[in-house]
Amino acid sequence: MSRLRILHVIFSSRLAGSERYCIDLANRQAELGHEVHVAGMRGTPIPLALDPRVTFHGVTLRLFRRFWLRRLATKLRVDVCHGHLSAACKALGSMADVSATIATLHVGYKVHQHARIDGLICVNRTQAGRLAGYQGAVRTIPNWMPMTATETATAGIRQELGLAEDVFLVGAVGRLHPSKGMDVLISAFRASAPAHAALVILGEGPQRAELERLRENDPRIHLLGYRPVVHDCLRDLNLFVSPSREESFGLAIIEAMSTGVPIIATATEGPGEFLLDHPVTLVPPGSVDELAAEIRTAHGQYCTVGLPRIGYDLTLFDPAPRLASIMDFYSQVLQAGQRSPSRQKAPHMAVAT
Repeated sequence: MSRLRILHVIFSSRLAGSERYCIDLANRQAELGHEVHVAGMRGTPIPLALDPRVTFHGVTLRLFRRFWLRRLATKLRVDVCHGHLSAACKALGSMADVSATIATLHVGYKVHQHARIDGLICVNRTQAGRLAGYQGAVRTIPNWMPMTATETATAGIRQELGLAEDVFLVGAVGRLHPSKGMDVLISAFRASAPAHAALVILGEGPQRAELERLRENDPRIHLLGYRPVVHDCLRDLNLFVSPSREESFGLAIIEAMSTGVPIIATATEGPGEFLLDHPVTLVPPGSVDELAAEIRTAHGQYCTVGLPRIGYDLTLFDPAPRLASIMDFYSQVLQAGQRSPSRQKAPHMAVAT
């Protein structure tokens, strides 16, 4: 492929799974020799994680960022604008006369955000089947585990909290939002775990106050806030739980797999698809009773024969073939025949999200 000018657009103020995917993709594309830029909000931590070969452009005012983005893309003469998350995808809808437009569906398809974009990358097969009425190019390319910046190893969660080695330690990572199901996890843990156990939740978000009330000052439950690097936290766990009500992919699950920790996850559309051939326990989303039962089972095994580390097959999450597929998709969309849908006014239709 010839050298491309690529502009990734992500208007986030925090670093979570989608942001880390965008950063890693931009860094890998720059490593391939492409000219790569990232557009986002000033003050975000995103530029701190970018390769020096990737240029970050920051905007201050949310009100004018669509106009600002058009000017930036025109000035840079970019070949491809690649949007991530809702605000960026909305802005890309007006970019048809500037460059080819691509969006990764980190959450789900919404007609008012995505119908005018030239090409959509779905992160699971179920998602790809929910694009009723969309006329652009589509390809399913699951996510991968982004590279993590090298940092000095930390002491770990047990030492931080003063937990003994024999404490049954359950953990979860995710935004404190109802879609992530941390309320289900807290309720299930309180219903099933013994006194000599602990639950740690890493993440921040609008549901924190509700979760604090739900835990009712239970000293076993720790809401530890956002952590930029979670590997050293995950390695201390006896059991990792992904309790999401909705999950398109689930980066935290892959990070947990890299440490070998036993995993319980909800059978949402992403994990329910890519975990089928792995030794992971799947439970229905939103079920306190079934999650509690599996935590109870895991604790019983921990007390009798132990919960050994698992050698998960991570070859499925190799970034190389997925990056190659993304670059090939760019080539497909850049063909004139693939770009006509975004030239048209977005149709009015109801599409499942």
